[in-house]
Amino acid sequence: MSGFKTEQEIFWAGEFGDDYIDRNNGDWLIASNMALFSSILKSTRKVNSVIEFGANIGMNIQPLQVLLPKAQLSAIEINQKAVFELEKLNILKNIYHQSILDFNSKEKFDFVFTKGVLIHIKPDSLNEVYTNMYNSSNRYICMIEYYNPTPVEIPYRGHSQKMYKRDFAGEIMKKYPNLELVNYGFIYKNDPIFMQGDATWFLMEKRD
Repeated sequence: MSGFKTEQEIFWAGEFGDDYIDRNNGDWLIASNMALFSSILKSTRKVNSVIEFGANIGMNIQPLQVLLPKAQLSAIEINQKAVFELEKLNILKNIYHQSILDFNSKEKFDFVFTKGVLIHIKPDSLNEVYTNMYNSSNRYICMIEYYNPTPVEIPYRGHSQKMYKRDFAGEIMKKYPNLELVNYGFIYKNDPIFMQGDATWFLMEKRD
């Protein structure tokens, strides 16, 4: 796959993205995500289809299969090695091996989400992702990312321009006024049972 628009896409499609897979997997993460999505989904109704923007190897998709056993699950993933792992799960209706900046599907999904993905997108490309998420959503959009009231860049494993914090949810709701905040919450890195990195989740719903 080629034709990437940004340095960040090349970064995650290549060797660094491969190494990320080895660092971010395991039963502990699936258990933590099970607890996380249990909290989020309590505020939803009738979720029959899901797509994850930037699914990696399915650490979020696997808990959702258990929590939403009747829902059809799909994923977008830029890294080829991760796509191979997603295929092995044999639980996904569709796997789109492409950048989330280019995703354009006529199909609509009840629950569209990211987790730890928008933080790695080039800031001036975020508007494209917001558009693609909104256009893909039939009802809910969920963002689980690092929050900051103002945009800030963070050094990431010795690399610059590879991680950012900002108010992603606030930006997409400003762009699309019919998106209303349903619920939100915080994940704490020092949780004694379900540890993850500090992140904030925002669940939004399209309203007529």
